[in-house]
Amino acid sequence: MANLTMSGSNAKGSFPSRVSEWISSTYRFATDRNDFRRNLLVNLGLFAAGVWVARNLSDFDLMSPQPVT
Repeated sequence: MANLTMSGSNAKGSFPSRVSEWISSTYRFATDRNDFRRNLLVNLGLFAAGVWVARNLSDFDLMSPQPVT
């Protein structure tokens, strides 16, 4: 991690710069097309998230009659 020498920031870098570094490294992690293991991990994570959403949304029956109020 690069040290910043601006006044008012600590030696490890300010909070916004650490957040932007984390976001950029996460973006690079998810979009690196040359790393098979990385792509496999990202795709399995997206698949697991989709399965979780599908299982949790399956309780809703959109064709059932709605209660009359």
